[in-house]
Amino acid sequence: MNNRVTDLFQIKYPIFQAGMIWCSGWKLANAASNAGCLGIIGAGSMYPDVLEEHITKMQKATDLPFGVNVPLLYPDIEKLMEIIIRKRVKVVITSAGNPSIWTETLKKEGIRVVHVIANKKFALKAESAGVDAIVAEGFEAGGHNGKEETTTMCLIPEITDSVNIPVIAAGGIGSGSSMLAAFALGAEGVQIGSRFAACAESSAHDNFKNAIRSAKEGDTKLMLKDIVPVRLLRNKFFGELEEAYDACATREEKLQILGRARAKKGMFLGDLEEGELEIGQISSMISEPETASDIVKEIVTDYNDISQNLAKHLL
Repeated sequence: MNNRVTDLFQIKYPIFQAGMIWCSGWKLANAASNAGCLGIIGAGSMYPDVLEEHITKMQKATDLPFGVNVPLLYPDIEKLMEIIIRKRVKVVITSAGNPSIWTETLKKEGIRVVHVIANKKFALKAESAGVDAIVAEGFEAGGHNGKEETTTMCLIPEITDSVNIPVIAAGGIGSGSSMLAAFALGAEGVQIGSRFAACAESSAHDNFKNAIRSAKEGDTKLMLKDIVPVRLLRNKFFGELEEAYDACATREEKLQILGRARAKKGMFLGDLEEGELEIGQISSMISEPETASDIVKEIVTDYNDISQNLAKHLL
């Protein structure tokens, strides 16, 4: 599985473990990197001192490549970037903001920069800003999402036809067959979130992990499109939001329902009623407890088996 993604990031497999808030601490990143992926620490839910602690522990645990995911709308973004540069992190995945603000600074420090996009406009903007690769995230993905609701199947060929840098596909990918499909559409890597969110090394609460494994088809929906689009599992909090939209509530009224720390309450503290439970559509296909190593081995084995069988059928 050697291609531009494995060469750029010095990883065995062209697989990124997504930097998910409240799920992606150093333990998950370490397990993913050890399995041959690019393990990623999710900085979106971390205070600067907490991020530094996780980077330090990661660097002590492994010499393998890893990255840090940084939402560019983070209020203390300068502090996060100072830590990342000082600690000599090799890869930064930016999201939720303008890539041109930090890309040049990071690249001058020898850092590989990847930016997450959900449409062609921002893919071109990211390439123009000088990023090394793009994560193209389809509508199926969990957590924060694109307003366009473009599915991965439609998004990936649109982006790969528009840019010259490597594209990593995300959204609804959690198997060897979906990875092969993404490659057939032009992607050179995949980013996987939901399966890693539910795995043993994830820092998510066991209640949330069990809720992911119990999810059925249709149990997630994209909400809050007029504020910050996010895919959520249905629960009491979700129902309150749905009622607010049905009642044509104002933006301020919806923000009041949203409140503060909803994602932490649900995903990290395990409140399945009042918490915000961010997860992808693929959650309905996750049923058994597994480790990060289990996930990677299964995906790579299935990818190889299916690609070989497909080649036979096409002869």
